[in-house]
Amino acid sequence: MQDTSKQYDAVITMCRSLFINKMKDYGCAWRILRLPSLTDQIFIKVQRIRGLQENEVQKVEEGEVSEFIGVINYCIMALIQIEKGIANQPDLTTVEATDLYDEKIAETKELMMNKNHDYGEAWRDMRVSSLTDLILQKLLRVKQIEDNKGKTLVSEGIDANYQDMINYAVFALIHLEAK
Repeated sequence: MQDTSKQYDAVITMCRSLFINKMKDYGCAWRILRLPSLTDQIFIKVQRIRGLQENEVQKVEEGEVSEFIGVINYCIMALIQIEKGIANQPDLTTVEATDLYDEKIAETKELMMNKNHDYGEAWRDMRVSSLTDLILQKLLRVKQIEDNKGKTLVSEGIDANYQDMINYAVFALIHLEAK
């Protein structure tokens, strides 16, 4: 599992770098987004990934890698929104947002390491397309939980679903890098 931890960190370093650069360009304008809006942004990314995986012709240059990075970063934004609530105006510096990013990733990586131990790194034998489908399934679950005003009877909450989406996207990026 040592390789998994290093590979995970390498993927997150790439995602974090883009997050920081976008913060420098745009500030934290995303702080005004409600959770359903972030969920829909992730949905758009995953639908594009599925289209890239299924269509023979690609009309926009960006590929799966940039879309999976977007999934990870939007999920982290959603986790931050769950903790801090929605802002009426951008209210975080790049340093503050990056600290929150690092906190959410540390929690999510710990979850991954625990599950990875229990599941015996089963993801290594999965296809990227299956990981994409699992992310889409998690998105549909989140949308249903959002429609239920955040209430679940026996299921894990929205935050756990966002964390799983991050981890599936990291696994997909590890697979894509290995190609």
